[in-house]
Amino acid sequence: MRVLIVEDEPYLAEAVRDGLRLEAIAADIAGDGDTALELLGVNSYDLAVLDRDIPGPSGDEVARRIVASGRGIPILMLTAADRIDDKASGFALGADDYLTKPFELRELVMRLRALDRRRAHARPPVSEIAGLRLDPFRREVFRDGRYVALTRKQFAVLEVLVAAEGGVVSAEELLERAWDANADPFTNAVRITVSALRKRLGEPWLIATVPGVGYRIDTGVDRGVDTTRPGGTHA
Repeated sequence: MRVLIVEDEPYLAEAVRDGLRLEAIAADIAGDGDTALELLGVNSYDLAVLDRDIPGPSGDEVARRIVASGRGIPILMLTAADRIDDKASGFALGADDYLTKPFELRELVMRLRALDRRRAHARPPVSEIAGLRLDPFRREVFRDGRYVALTRKQFAVLEVLVAAEGGVVSAEELLERAWDANADPFTNAVRITVSALRKRLGEPWLIATVPGVGYRIDTGVDRGVDTTRPGGTHA
């Protein structure tokens, strides 16, 4: 289990991290909202322990981003406030559990393990299409039995395309679902990411470009042909 601890009190954060490590739970620390979002963008976490009162983007904003990402990371909120209204607002944001400071490390560990068991029962199914096997829980991709190493963004794009089951997904939809709300709608990030993803998956090209419409997983014989360029080269 790997946990992100978002806590701006360094001694508390380090004590929790060290205590969790003794329980064989890997833990990273973020002391502010910006660092938390950065770590969430580059690492895969099973759980997030989130203090609501942190510098930068608030704990509430970090919780909203976690929920909006659709990655299903359970959130355990920490707070010094024990009023029922505070807890209600936390749950409304998407928190899965709540722990009031001060707390016993043993209770935190028990709650984390309970959340992890619950998450395991709700693991998304493995998807298979055109020789491609995508495991959203383990974040693994195999093509014809060969493991394919992908960046987080490439995985996110492929996950959307696979979910469409051969249907066309527009660049706008990919930008909306695989990037955050601050993404520039005029960026060429989608085209660049799809091009790199094609190369990672290898030939025959698995992702087809539908001119003027978008992209799809090609389940046919002429897999991955890009008709937007002469000679059918990939974009």
